[in-house]
Order: sequence, then C-alpha cells, then structure tokens
Amino acid sequence: MLTRLKVSGFKNLVDVDVRFGPFTCIAGTNGVGKSNLFDAITFLSYLAEHPLQEAALMVRGGSNLRNLFTRNGAEYGSQIHLEAEMIVPPSGIDDLGQEARASATYLRYRLVLGYEQSSVIGVGNRLVLLLEELTHINRSEARKQLGFPTTVEWRESVIVGRRTLPFISTEPNATGEIVIQRHRDGEPGRRPSPYIASSLTRTLLSVSDAVNGTALLARQEISSWRVLQLEPHALRLASRFTDPPRLTADGAGLPAMLYRLARQEGPDKESMYYAQLGNRLAELNEEVRRLRVDRDDKRELLTLEIEDRSGTYHSAEALSDGTLRFLAFAIIERDGRLGRMLCLEEPENGIHPARIQAVLYLLQDISTDTTMAVDLDNPLRQVIINTHSPHVVSLVPQDSLLVAEQVTAVAAGRKVVHRVQFSAIPNTWRALGGRADATIPIGKLLGFLRVLPGEEIEEEWIVEPLETKGKRPMRLIDRPDVRQLTLALDAAQA
Repeated sequence: MLTRLKVSGFKNLVDVDVRFGPFTCIAGTNGVGKSNLFDAITFLSYLAEHPLQEAALMVRGGSNLRNLFTRNGAEYGSQIHLEAEMIVPPSGIDDLGQEARASATYLRYRLVLGYEQSSVIGVGNRLVLLLEELTHINRSEARKQLGFPTTVEWRESVIVGRRTLPFISTEPNATGEIVIQRHRDGEPGRRPSPYIASSLTRTLLSVSDAVNGTALLARQEISSWRVLQLEPHALRLASRFTDPPRLTADGAGLPAMLYRLARQEGPDKESMYYAQLGNRLAELNEEVRRLRVDRDDKRELLTLEIEDRSGTYHSAEALSDGTLRFLAFAIIERDGRLGRMLCLEEPENGIHPARIQAVLYLLQDISTDTTMAVDLDNPLRQVIINTHSPHVVSLVPQDSLLVAEQVTAVAAGRKVVHRVQFSAIPNTWRALGGRADATIPIGKLLGFLRVLPGEEIEEEWIVEPLETKGKRPMRLIDRPDVRQLTLALDAAQA
C-alpha cells in the first residue's frame, strides 16, 4: 500500500508530495499532469523489476530519456527524485519458491536518477543511479505519519517489526565514488555488500531475494502497483483454456478470471457466486439477473454471458462498455489477490451519470477497510483514480479528493517552472498538519461541481448495498459550505 509519494524532476512534477489513503481521487483539467503522477508510480513499479533503461522505455513518453526529466523552455533538469512510503506484507515467496519474511513492514524507499550523455558515437545516453535507500518507519510514528483515520486493530495487523539499520543505503567511498550497500536481514554483524553506483544497470531492490526478505517484499509490493486502462474490446474477448486466470492491464482475461473465482468456491457454491455478482451488476443495470461463464470444450474457450430478466443470455459482445467495466470492478472486488494498488484512468467512462455513484461505491469497497484488521476478507488494497468529471468530483468522499492545478514556482537559479500542485479540501485529514501541497478554496471548486442541464443526479437513482447503506463517508456535495455555494449559484442563474 502506497501511503506517500514524493516526486521531483519527473515530467512536470516538481517538489510534489502526495499522501494516499485507501481510496484517492485526483481531479483536474486535461493536460494538467494527473496522468504524470500515474506515470511516476508505474516508473517505480517498472524499476522494481527491470533494468534502468528498459524501465524508462516502458513509461509513456520514455522512448526519449530526456522527456522523463522536467523541462523548462529548452533546458532539462539533471535529476529525478522519487520517494515512496509504503506498507508491505509481512511474508511472501521469492522467484525460487523460498519463503521471505520482513523484519519491518512500514518502509521508505528513495531513488535519485541522473542523465548521462555519451560522448562515444554509437553509444546511447543512459540513466545512472545516484542514490538508493530502503529504510523503516517506526511503528510508534505510524498513526501520525499515515494521516488517514485508522483503528489500532488495523494498524497492528499491518505494521509489524522494528529495525535499527537501513536495508539499502548510499554513501561515498574513500575515493569519492558513490557506493550503494545492501544490508542483510537478521544478520546485524555481517558487513554490507557494496556496489559502485556508476556500474549498476538496475536497482539493488530489483534483484532482492528471500535472503533479503524485507527488500524482496518491498520489491514485490512496488511491482504490484498497476494502472488499469480497461478497453471494451479486450473486456469482450473470450479466454482460451491456456490463458492465465487473471486480468491484464487492458481488461483481457475477464472470463478466465471469473471462471477461476467461481470454481474455487466449490461446486455447491458456484451458482451462488454468479448470482451474487449478478446482484452487484444490477446496481448498474437493473435488467441483469445473473451471469455465467460458458465453457466450450471443443474450441477450448471460456465466454462471459449475462442473463436478463426474461431469462435470455447475452454474450459479452452484446454488453455496453459501462456494463463491462463495472463487471470488471465487481470481480476485482471479489478477488483479494489482484493487485495491492489499482490506478484507474477516468473510471466513469461509458457510465451513465445516474450510475456513477454506484461505480464509486464499488471502487471504495475494493479498498481496505481501516476500521478492522486486514485479513482474507479485508485485503490490504487501495484504489487511486483520476478524473475531470463534475459528477465524480461531487460524489466522492471529501477526504479522498485531491485537486490538480498548474502553478508557477521559482526553482534553483530563480528560474520560473510550471508545475502541477495537488491541493486538498479544507478540514479533511489531507489538509491537516500540512500533509498536502495546499488547500483549495471551496469557491474554486465550482468548475468541478456544475453539470450540464439534464444530467443532474437524483438521489433515488442511486442503488447502494444494504450492508453499507447510511455508513458512507461524507461526499463533497454533502458539505454544508458546498451545498450553500451551489444553491446560491442556482438562485442567481434562475
């Protein structure tokens, strides 16, 4: 679980410091830099698994390394700073099947990357590792450091262990070269393994194994951070018997994933599982009765089908884009093994305004409940979305919202830099104690709260599961000052 991200020198992210909770919504106009924050998260994820150059090429716009660095006019920055605070699982399995255990689960990971221009013809420019650190955050600091509301029960279930030494550290050697050191878990007397930073082609975190248990679990945590860009075409595809039973970033594999989840419930509960998912899907489309996966043994294909109220089955090819996306979210909510952090670009796409609230409730249900201990029924999972939709901004919980704005700042050398700033809503946990870059005046939110005539949302359209009805956090639109402001504007326009 990513709880805090600091980024500087990456695209238009300069001195950015963002806190995340179980559910976070980032709102902003097109082109302001919302997606760049997702790019920074995926860059960290790629760096945890791939060499530096390969990870950079995988990022949007990374085919030219220079494009990853902050640009001011014709000049580019020289360094990218990335820092992530996270909670990792207490145990896991490495690539060789060996068990790994963390000596601490609340961690801080720092990277500094530089750009090295080659003077040799035929040899390309490259990224260089200037700093890498992995340290622990004391358990006693957890409540204050996290910021978002938690219970003792939740914190004690996810934050364990203590450590006095770093797991990965950086310091110069006697000749002034930058040396990155890996310190082994459980062996405080053993000398660390040193590596000359300029010779490294990848991070030390990316090659951690069970011997370095905490670093391995940090690597697995970071590499699990996923950005889902669900494409209707991919969601409609049938699955082959040989396909992995999991959802890809674009949404392919939905039938195989659903078939696995239903089958693991057992033969006597498989039908009930499909019916329960059908009930959840009916929150979006009341014509849905149940769903199933058709198994074609001759062609070795799995096909998703939905039964309507008349008893007619429809294949995924006949379903709307919004129905397919909602179904994917509902299946993710039932599968605690899929990703520890899900980033979603504009989840409202293809959804009728009257049903956006149902989508937002579902995405919040995917996230961990911080009022109870983490277990199989309450996995340590979070959701981060971005949007420019007034409907989404109005209906998300007020303390989950961050507003992305483009501002000017004076950087080193008194140069004016255009950067993105993430502002919190006043009187929320993100705004307290300076946890956000800034707070945004309620009056500046009007542009996000006004919807087109005929698209107003009526409360009676909103279907909410009985077990959560009346227990949801306050939405932005429910704030007294926001209601007063919108009513005053409505009166002035009448």
